[in-house]
Amino acid sequence: MAHDHAHHHHHKIERFSNILLIGVALNALFVVVEAGAGFFTGSLALLTDAGHNLSDVGSLLLSLLAFKLASIKPNGKYTYGYKKTTILATLINAVILFVAVGIIFWEAIHRFNAPKAMPGITVAIVSFIGIIINGLSAFLFFKDKDSDLNMKGAYLHLLADAMVSLGVVIGGLVMYFTHLYWIDSALSIVICVVILISSFRLLKDSLRLSLDGIPVDVDVQKVETALLNISGVMSLHHLHIWAMSTTENAMTVHVVVSKQLSDLEVMGIKKEIKHVLAHQSVHHSTLEIESENFVCEQSFCC
Repeated sequence: MAHDHAHHHHHKIERFSNILLIGVALNALFVVVEAGAGFFTGSLALLTDAGHNLSDVGSLLLSLLAFKLASIKPNGKYTYGYKKTTILATLINAVILFVAVGIIFWEAIHRFNAPKAMPGITVAIVSFIGIIINGLSAFLFFKDKDSDLNMKGAYLHLLADAMVSLGVVIGGLVMYFTHLYWIDSALSIVICVVILISSFRLLKDSLRLSLDGIPVDVDVQKVETALLNISGVMSLHHLHIWAMSTTENAMTVHVVVSKQLSDLEVMGIKKEIKHVLAHQSVHHSTLEIESENFVCEQSFCC
């Protein structure tokens, strides 16, 4: 069973890595095309969008590195391995998104004062290619976006990029027909707000996991109730649940069992607890079993 879980987890990491690799290749190629078009047309919108897409490539690479590190076996110095890098990558990812939005926002405010003329139709065509690239990439991540925080981050990033590209397409077309070049800046600001709202939750979730908070997919109340429902379990204390990575959770708990139980029955309870926890998204658990006769004293036990 444990071997089965390890094999499944390894397969999952492998798939995540392959998807990230395709995402990096697609987006890196488009950044080169878009930046070139930006210089060629003198369009700040395209250059800003290319910068935003570049932040995307960077964060996808970060996630890829994190997954590679997560699959390295534990060692003497890092007894959990490097699983937590997936959480750090998500946190850096969210921060990068905020920085990218800040740059776009700053640029848009500046452009309001001095709008520059540019070939709107070229800007629209290049950005339309951006929508296709980002849409395709986001579709790759869609299936896994709810099973891993890193994949969710990548998905949100790409969706945000597709929105940005859509804004630039509309801006390009409107500029081509009306020559109202400030419209581009207005759109940029609206898109910034959209991205900020979607990435705030990502920042909050990754910060929570960095501080060993309870993972989003775990309900402590449910875990406690499920364990207390096991026959022979009298009470629980010192229950700690935290995320080892964006895909695996761990837990430690002190379980007080009835004094009438034999060693064999206690072993049975332990087995049942592990089974219950597996259904509550807790993959690694460390249990301290205490008898009613001896319940640990708070002063030396935590």
